[in-house]
Amino acid sequence: MDDVATSRSLLTEGMAAKPPRARPPSADTALLGIYEISKILTAPARLEQTLGNVVAVLSSFLDMKLGMITILDQHGNPEIVATSGWTSRDGSKPIDTLPAKVIDRLVATAMPVIVEDVSRDALFATAAETITRAVGAKVSFLAVAIKSDSRVVGTLSINRTSEDWISYAFDADLRLLTMIANLIGQTVKLHRMFSADRQRLLNECSTLEKALVSCLPKEIRGERPDVAGIIGESPAIMEVLDTIAIVAKSNSTVLLRGESGTGKELFARAVHDLSRRSAKPFVKLNCAALPESVLESELFGHERGAFTGAVAQRAGRFELANGGTLLLDEIGEISPAFQAKLLRVLQEGEFERVGGAKTLKVNVRFVFATNKNLEEAVEKGEFRADLYYRISVVPVFLPPLRERPGDVSLLAQNFIETFNSENDQKHELSASAIETLQRCYFPGNVRELENCVRRTATLARDETIVDHDFACASGKCLSALLWTSSASGAYPHAHPEPAGMRAPVPPEEIASVSHCAAASIPTFVKETSSRLDPAGEESDGFASSRKMIDRERLIEGMEKAAWVQAKAARLLGLSLRQVNYALKKYNIEIKRI
Repeated sequence: MDDVATSRSLLTEGMAAKPPRARPPSADTALLGIYEISKILTAPARLEQTLGNVVAVLSSFLDMKLGMITILDQHGNPEIVATSGWTSRDGSKPIDTLPAKVIDRLVATAMPVIVEDVSRDALFATAAETITRAVGAKVSFLAVAIKSDSRVVGTLSINRTSEDWISYAFDADLRLLTMIANLIGQTVKLHRMFSADRQRLLNECSTLEKALVSCLPKEIRGERPDVAGIIGESPAIMEVLDTIAIVAKSNSTVLLRGESGTGKELFARAVHDLSRRSAKPFVKLNCAALPESVLESELFGHERGAFTGAVAQRAGRFELANGGTLLLDEIGEISPAFQAKLLRVLQEGEFERVGGAKTLKVNVRFVFATNKNLEEAVEKGEFRADLYYRISVVPVFLPPLRERPGDVSLLAQNFIETFNSENDQKHELSASAIETLQRCYFPGNVRELENCVRRTATLARDETIVDHDFACASGKCLSALLWTSSASGAYPHAHPEPAGMRAPVPPEEIASVSHCAAASIPTFVKETSSRLDPAGEESDGFASSRKMIDRERLIEGMEKAAWVQAKAARLLGLSLRQVNYALKKYNIEIKRI
């Protein structure tokens, strides 16, 4: 009270010698202004729009250069700022003209603040220059608190240049601003009550929907199948799981295609577990890990004495998988001679052990996997066309990690939990660590992400892992040096590229690039351009859909997530960075509930 009285006394004495330049608003004018503002406050509209209209109307009734309404959140920070008369050429914001000290005083005392010249007042030491540039010289300031149930929820302030001020008591202005602030306080209270009720109803509706859906069979409710080891909620992964759930019901041969590290073995296991053969053996073999002579014995088995060291009869993988599922990984790496032998087994289901004459017949469900461009291999004569048609009955394309950015945080959390359980540790990933991982390109896909998390957790000095703990933050991530193509060839083009069409990557270009800088990734090779938008520019992280998410879907997702960006990112299958970019792109204001 003393500060306000002193400020008002100084202001009245300073103005007494100046001739009147304006007349105070009459009672009729003030009443008309309150009437117009009350109509705006009772109209159905977003709170931001309502407050903007209020301060615009207020500027027409009061002689002021700048008017501002500031609504504070539960922590006392500005949540909504509505202004009238603001112009800036240096990129400053309206809130820069309202120092935190002024807000703190209004919140603490709930009393008006009057300043004759902001350039000479200690409260405006940090904002005087900004106010002078935006409003003019010799700026005076008047502010009142916006209260709701005796609690300050915001501020209402006006700025005038000194020549606009007149030598009369400011009781009329204070009364008008106080009455308007009271109306605004009630409106803010009602909006927050409605928002809380709306969120409560949304939560209840979501709970009821989940309860209702849980009573339905999985086939009807479209629930993803229970598959061990496969983590992700992105549309790309859900589409693959839906395909596998359908394919698993039959005995058709499946060809899993994807880059190295996308989890082909896990998806092959899913095909087996979701099929009617789940109770039978699931046998797997990496065809690229063994030479041809050993590979034949491993698959077909051998008789005693078939070769040196064959001291007993041995059943091959075909026999072991009888009645179940056999996964042959890296099928694109087998030799042409062995391709012919494999073709017969696929066609007839018959084979002989190495060194044996007896024909054996098996009932096996085949799943093949490769990261090789088989169409290109067929064109070059490296892979038999008849074998290609035999194994590519139901091709399933597994998305690389860069096309499912929303799953990065889920995968990273799972890997850190696994690491903690194996090593009796208590590491956790901070928000900055998750953001760093989501910015990385990960040409090695899920396998590289797991290695990155494990390496960082092993070397971390504290339990909480932050962004600078990762090797890429210090330029020590060397996986980019191993990457010479954005795709491994597992995804064929509409027309296979002739040999020599793929542009080589200069070694110095590879060495100068860190794959964590996603913006520079598309400059590597020709294949990467197919992952950009039609205009040839980057899609700002929206590689999963190759186009910007539409505004309506984004708002719907934010509404379901109660305007929590991280939760909305998980629901939409996007990264936090993508959601943040889309909100800025569409100029969508964040609601504070």
